[in-house]
Amino acid sequence: MSVATLVLAGTAAACSSPPTAAPTPRLAPPEVASAAPTDWPLPGHDYTNTRQAGPTPIRAATVAKLAPAWQVDTSGALTTAAIVVHGVAYVEDDMGVVLAVDVATGSVKWKSAATGFTVGPEGAVVGYGKVFAATKDGAVALNLSTGAVVWQRTLTNSPTDGVDIQPTVAGGKVLVSTVPVSGKNQFHGGDNGIIYALNASSGATDWSFNTVTSNYWGNPAVNSGGGSWYPPSVDAATGTVYWGTGNPSPYPGTAQYPNGSSRPGANLYSDSTLALSLATGKLLWYHQETAHDLFDHDFMLTMLVQVGSGSGAHQLVVGTGKAGVVVGMNPTTGKVVWSTPVGIHSNDTLTALPPGVTQVLPGTYGGVLTPPAAADSTVYVATLNAPSSLQPDATAYTGGKTGLHPGEVVAINAANGQVRWDTHVAGDPIGGVTVANNLVFTGTLQGTLYALNRANGAIVWQYRAPAGISGWMAITGPDLILPTGSIGTAGHLVSLRLPASAG
Repeated sequence: MSVATLVLAGTAAACSSPPTAAPTPRLAPPEVASAAPTDWPLPGHDYTNTRQAGPTPIRAATVAKLAPAWQVDTSGALTTAAIVVHGVAYVEDDMGVVLAVDVATGSVKWKSAATGFTVGPEGAVVGYGKVFAATKDGAVALNLSTGAVVWQRTLTNSPTDGVDIQPTVAGGKVLVSTVPVSGKNQFHGGDNGIIYALNASSGATDWSFNTVTSNYWGNPAVNSGGGSWYPPSVDAATGTVYWGTGNPSPYPGTAQYPNGSSRPGANLYSDSTLALSLATGKLLWYHQETAHDLFDHDFMLTMLVQVGSGSGAHQLVVGTGKAGVVVGMNPTTGKVVWSTPVGIHSNDTLTALPPGVTQVLPGTYGGVLTPPAAADSTVYVATLNAPSSLQPDATAYTGGKTGLHPGEVVAINAANGQVRWDTHVAGDPIGGVTVANNLVFTGTLQGTLYALNRANGAIVWQYRAPAGISGWMAITGPDLILPTGSIGTAGHLVSLRLPASAG
């Protein structure tokens, strides 16, 4: 596995205690700055993407008392976390419908018009009196109180580009990205992923950063790639935004160009962590985890993790993705501090596939597919062990084979990358991970919600959801807000609530 890190100066075309640090007012919109400690105001709960809930009575001693309080059915699947601010949950389904739901009762306050199918993970975020959401080809701003359209932007440069991300908002900007995948096509030649910072008031572009360089790596008629699928983490103190990027294409190759030979070289900035200036979009550094990727091993997830305490406390940028590797990096330079593989690995470091069929693990739909979490200097990831049968001269855009191997939830010491524990779960955990007190939660494609003991990884509770889980939960006070549904199916937003006596 090739790794490259570079510091740049050019410009772009940028039982635990709950978290107590609040986002700085200069970056946080009023709704985030004024959010209650129990709210879930950002996609990853906070700007650092820790996915660690605030004060909640949900813990190992009470989790068995969680019971359905309400359910809202949606026309499309829900594939990201709900945003919860001031007693209202905001979600977007994969038909581009945004709903505002009263957390106390489950009643729908308003529902927007559909903007079109996306493959996900699309989603919504709140700020500056608006709800910002992905559309199939861009972004939309809705009035926070009514759902009426305030502005809408098209960002794609071709009919086959798409937008599949839950935006985030900071410093007056809406952060969003295109990808070379849409409801119409995947990895059409000449498509690319561009990161955008849009003005929250008008939708105008403040800056953009193209994640594909060098004339599509030499062959724009065939090659495509890059973009970002997940909201970045934001360092409010330095104004740095950390993005994860997607893979290059075609992969593994075509009859004319086996083993990605249409795109020789590293294929920057695919499969990378990028540090960009929030103010300008300037590239500060990058770390490419997989050079010349043949296996769709997006390195698309980032978070900032606090390590240690007192005078020795410091932050690391943690990046991970479908290669099934978790990497700790220096937030200023991008230098790798540690690198830890998770899940089953087989043939995944090959730089060229031999003739015929080779089984690769993680495959094109494996590894760490959905957001990690962090608390008390520990990183938690959910891992899919989904193999792919690949040939050097054929494309494989339909994903790996799920359901063959158990998934894994892994706890990693953020100081040194050592595995603290590793627990197998039945099914494919694509529901991310979420921390609440002494528990870590995940959900599976097969529809099981798991709660594990953070100390040792023991499974302490399970719940059968009304559908498969391909989004990640938010926790707000006594409520666990669970999104369900798989691509192309109806979804459900479910509140599992502790009774008042359980607190």
